Amino acid sequence: MKQKIWLSSPHMSGNEIKYIEDAFKENWVAPLGPNVDGFENELSEYLNVKSVAALASGTAALHLALIILGIKKDDEVLVSSFTFSASVNPIVYQCAVPVFIDSEKDTWNMSPELLEKAIKDRIKKGKKPKAIILVHLYGMPAKVDEIMQIAEKYDIPVVEDAAEALGSTFKGKKLGTFGTFGILSFNGNKIITTSGGGALLSDNEKYIEKARFLATQARDAAPHYQHSEIGYNYRMSNIVAGIGRAQLGILNERVESRRKNHEFYKNIFRNINGISFLEEPNSDFYSNFWLTTILIDKEKNGGISSETLRLAFEKENIETRPLWKPMHLQPIYKKYPKYLNGVSEKLFEIGLCLPSGSNLTEDDKTRIKNVIKETFKI
Repeated sequence: MKQKIWLSSPHMSGNEIKYIEDAFKENWVAPLGPNVDGFENELSEYLNVKSVAALASGTAALHLALIILGIKKDDEVLVSSFTFSASVNPIVYQCAVPVFIDSEKDTWNMSPELLEKAIKDRIKKGKKPKAIILVHLYGMPAKVDEIMQIAEKYDIPVVEDAAEALGSTFKGKKLGTFGTFGILSFNGNKIITTSGGGALLSDNEKYIEKARFLATQARDAAPHYQHSEIGYNYRMSNIVAGIGRAQLGILNERVESRRKNHEFYKNIFRNINGISFLEEPNSDFYSNFWLTTILIDKEKNGGISSETLRLAFEKENIETRPLWKPMHLQPIYKKYPKYLNGVSEKLFEIGLCLPSGSNLTEDDKTRIKNVIKETFKI
């Protein structure tokens, strides 16, 4: 069998081992230590945000953000429907109610029009939403200005899910730094990785101090173990943070590689009918193109669908994936309120994520190109 080409596999810099060896030499293999402090400070500097908590996952970061915002049982939280389930699960951890907002066509992210419609409708029903979780999908910035204006108009805090968008900017400002909170993920498939991990960001330093407290089992300041609040085991380990420090040092290179992958695919598909890409709407939007994604209109190319191409890649041991199945279509979330326009369902129906790792080799690209040429007979 041919070697697997993954959708987005980890890509080490070569410097990770130095930080890990330092942790072992200094016996900092406990959960916290110099690498955690260093990673938080370096992320804070890179993002130009006042405070960062390094955590076990992006999901943990979202959960803590909701806890600190006071989200409780039966509260409503507005959230993008076109996303991964981790964007939504923490709402339910709090026994709160997700209210799904469909996408707009330009960025595939939360529709500002539907967001305001939903807010007005929920208020009319006597349930003003307590928070908005805004996802920047596949690294593409959402329509940040419009959404933040709506959030401010109705005084609703925003949590930016920038799990896929580290290195992306809107009007030159890093994603994850517009809302009350931002969250990042360093899972193995992300643009940089700590194997598993995440971060919570905020310009409110007291909020991040609270997050660190809750993430270390909420132990009170006492000589004995005393707890006045429920806590969580959500902190990043010192060894894992060392991987992150090395990865962060080459983040700009990884963004450049992903953007070059995007151009590689545009060049291949340029003469094929029925293909469109998720593109930056204008110069305000700068995407890391974490994944290159396409839409395939089979009516314009002789009947070749996204599933046709996916299966052709699978036959050659090349991983591709349909776009996210909207949360409002997921069995576990079908019962919750939703404000729809049909955009995310159509994207799911005809969309495909293409191999986009920063470690794609020229041989990998040749194999990918050959599958596309053979499938579309070019």
